[in-house]
Amino acid sequence: MGYLDGFAVTIRQHRLFGGKRVTTSYSGGREARRAGRDSDPSADDDVKVAKPERLHGRHVLNRYPDGMEKCIGCELCAGVCPAKCIYVRGQDNDPENPTSPGERFGFVYEINYLRCIHCDLCVEACPTEAITETKLFEFSFTNRRDAIYTKDELLVDDSGRPQRMPWEDWRDGEDELTSGWMRATSPSGDASFEGVEGWSGELGHGVRAPEPSQDVRDGVTGE
Repeated sequence: MGYLDGFAVTIRQHRLFGGKRVTTSYSGGREARRAGRDSDPSADDDVKVAKPERLHGRHVLNRYPDGMEKCIGCELCAGVCPAKCIYVRGQDNDPENPTSPGERFGFVYEINYLRCIHCDLCVEACPTEAITETKLFEFSFTNRRDAIYTKDELLVDDSGRPQRMPWEDWRDGEDELTSGWMRATSPSGDASFEGVEGWSGELGHGVRAPEPSQDVRDGVTGE
């Protein structure tokens, strides 16, 4: 019956059959609030379910507190991407007016979201923590050109916040902690890494807080 489960969800969503509730696992993080609106006219029709801190959403390219770009154009993110959706080309920095602290910077940076599977391997591979992700996952396009994000669209603004495109459904808090995605494991599996600040400063956010131990995250207390 597994093949019919999806059809059953679609039928339940249709307004002809009530459309009172959308199963969250199929709704992109939303719930229809039609039933609540019938009894409360002030109820919001479109409310997003709260997202976890490590949600794999739309990417951003970060900058240091002094405004310099973190991307050094090493192309490791493009090399590790299983979907081949990232295209990067580096260029030498101008010694008089450098774009990044290194010898090179990301001159061209593009992500094709028609291919991206949000696996976050690019975040793992980046040696400078230049590419991280926001909590935004609700974005759609009317043409293929919009689906290919360029460096101008991915780079955070002067306050360190993600830029908002017209086809993106941003809500309060979804531009917070854009680097909240932390590496799942410590370097070389060293348990002593717990509690150590492993992320460099960012424009608008400062230094990321240390990652707590698994026991703290799971609420486990010692005997």
